[in-house]
Amino acid sequence: MNERDAQGPNADIPARLEAVLFDMDGVVTDTAQAHAAAWKRLFDEFLRARADAGGDEFRPFDPEREYREFVDGKPRHAGIRSFLRSRGIDLPEGTPEDRPDAQTVFGLGRCKQDYFRAWLKDNRVRPYPGTLRVIHDLRKAGVKTAIFSSSRNAEDVLRNAGVLDLFDAKVDGKDLAALSLRGKPDPAMLHEAASRLGVKPEHAAIVEDAIAGVEAGAHGGFALVIGVDRSGFGDALKQSGAHIVVGDLSELLVSKDRGITIKTTDRLQSIWDCEEKLRGRLSGRPLAVFLDYDGTLTPIVEDHAKAFLADDMRAAIAELVKSCKVAIVSGRDLQMVQKLVKLDTVFVAGSHGFEVVGPDGSSERLQRGAEFLPELDEAERRLREELSEVAGHSVERKRFSIAVHYRQASDEDIPRIEAVVDEVLSECGGLRKGHGKKVFRIQPNLDWHKGRAVLWLLERFKRDDPDLLPIYVGDDITDEDAFRALAGVGITIVVRDHEQRRTAADYALADTGEVWRLIDWLAATTAETPDRRERADED
Repeated sequence: MNERDAQGPNADIPARLEAVLFDMDGVVTDTAQAHAAAWKRLFDEFLRARADAGGDEFRPFDPEREYREFVDGKPRHAGIRSFLRSRGIDLPEGTPEDRPDAQTVFGLGRCKQDYFRAWLKDNRVRPYPGTLRVIHDLRKAGVKTAIFSSSRNAEDVLRNAGVLDLFDAKVDGKDLAALSLRGKPDPAMLHEAASRLGVKPEHAAIVEDAIAGVEAGAHGGFALVIGVDRSGFGDALKQSGAHIVVGDLSELLVSKDRGITIKTTDRLQSIWDCEEKLRGRLSGRPLAVFLDYDGTLTPIVEDHAKAFLADDMRAAIAELVKSCKVAIVSGRDLQMVQKLVKLDTVFVAGSHGFEVVGPDGSSERLQRGAEFLPELDEAERRLREELSEVAGHSVERKRFSIAVHYRQASDEDIPRIEAVVDEVLSECGGLRKGHGKKVFRIQPNLDWHKGRAVLWLLERFKRDDPDLLPIYVGDDITDEDAFRALAGVGITIVVRDHEQRRTAADYALADTGEVWRLIDWLAATTAETPDRRERADED
C-alpha cells in the first residue's frame, strides 16, 4: 500500500511542487458550522412554511448528511438547487435582484447570505493551526500558495481570520460570477487559481475537504489531491479521487525540496535528538504540561483496572507541578483518574475532556454532555446484554462515555463486537463511535474532545502567563485531537507503540520510561529558570 492510500512510504507523492491550492471553508478557516447553521435556518424556515401552506410534511434539514451531500463545496445557488431537487421541490430561478423573502432560488440565496453575514459580524473566524503551519512552511520553501472558495464572502472571511496575506492568489464566488466559471465539481475555479500563480496543474497540489472539491481536483489533472477528513468521510473523499486523506494538515511535513510527507509515529524524531532545540524553545518561557494517562504515564496492561501509577512517576509529576501548570487528560472517569494519580495539585480532565476540574481549592470546573446521560445509560444496558456471551470483552462505563475493550477477545469475535456496537449506536441517538487501542469508544456526538478541553484549560492558564508554552504528551488516537489543537503553538509528543500510524505530533518518545525521563528533565529545567526560583522562594 502506498502513500496515496495514506499509509506506506512516500514514493508516490510528487516532489518539488510549485504551488499548493487550498479550499477555504473547512481547510483554512473553521466556518463550516456557521455555514451549516445558516443553511439549516434557511431550509428549515422554507420547509416549515411550505408544510404550513399545505405542502409536504415538514422534515427538517439534516446539517450533517444533507449539508455535505448537497451543499458543501458548491456555489450557493447550485447548493440550493441540489438540495431542493433531492426533496422533489422545483422553484423558479428568479433574478439577482430578488429580495430575501422571494420564493425563488435567488431569493433563498440572498436570505442565506444575510444569515451568514450576520454571524460573521458578531463572531471571529478561527483558522486551523495545522493548516497555518503548513502554509508557512510551504512559503518558506518557496512554494506558491493560492486560496479558492465558492463563497462570495471569501475575502471578508479571510480578513476576519487574519490570513488574507498568506496567499499569492485568490479565486472566490465573485470571480466565478464575473468570469462565468462553472463551480465545483468542475475544475474551472482551480485552473483559474493555478493560472493566476503561473503554474500548471501537473505541478500543483489541491487541498480540499468537500467531495465536490476533491472531484474537481481529480478531474483537473493536478499532481496531488489531498483530502481533509474532519467529519468521518475519509472513504468518500478517497472514492472521489483524493490521493491521500488526513484528519488535519498538521499530519503533513513540507520538505526542503518542496515535497510533502505524511508524518507517522515511526518516522518522527525522538525528542532527545532535539534536546538543545527544545531547551532553546523553553528558555525563559512559562510552561503548561498536559499528560495522557494510559500508555503515557502507565504502560498499557491487559486489565485496564490495574493500570496503577508508579511511585517514581507520581513523584516526578509532583516535582514538575512546583514550577509549571500540569494537567492529566484521560479517557477515564474524572474520579477514577484522581484516585489513580493521587495528586491534588494537578488539573484533571476526565472522559476525554467532558469533565474538567482544577486542583483542590480551584474554582475551575467544566462539564459537557450531561444531556446525553440517558442515551449512554441505555447504550450501556444494551451492550452488556448483547455482548454477555462474547468472551474476552469488557464494557467499561464512564460517566460521559463507554469503552468496549476487546484486548482479550479472540480475533474472530472482534467483528461481532463492533457489529453490536454499531447496532446499538444506530438505535441510541446522539452518540458516536471512536477508536482507541483495542477499544471502541462511545460518547456524545458533540464537537468536544481532548483538544477542545486542552484549549479551554490553556485559555484559563494564560490569564496568569500570556506567554505560556503548552506541551502535550500522549500515545492514543484520541490524543491526536490535542496534537492538532496545539499545532504550531506548542510542543506535541507521541509515545510510540508497535503499531505505526499517522500522527500530528512533533516528536516521539519510546515508552513510559522516557516519559518519566522527560517529566524529570522538564522539572529540573524549569526549576533553573530565575523567575521560577524566585517564585519557589516566595512560596
